[in-house]
Amino acid sequence: MTAQPYAVRFSTQAAKVLDTVPEHIEDTVWDVLDAAAADPWGFGQWNADDPEGEDVRYACVGPLSLTYWVNRPLHRLTVLNIVWLG
Repeated sequence: MTAQPYAVRFSTQAAKVLDTVPEHIEDTVWDVLDAAAADPWGFGQWNADDPEGEDVRYACVGPLSLTYWVNRPLHRLTVLNIVWLG
């Protein structure tokens, strides 16, 4: 049986950015988040030197990067930041 994907939530800042990016970038954001929801630890740790920060992850695709926090008890991801250099 396949594990249930993590639910995705957005910080206020990340939601504002998502509202302003072009549609094809928004589609890419959702593609990355689909992958992250299926395997939250599949992307790199935001700060590998922080032994207590393994649940803060980042994903980069070209000029797009997402930072998210894995909330294990609530089984969800919170997108903290979206950066698009475009």
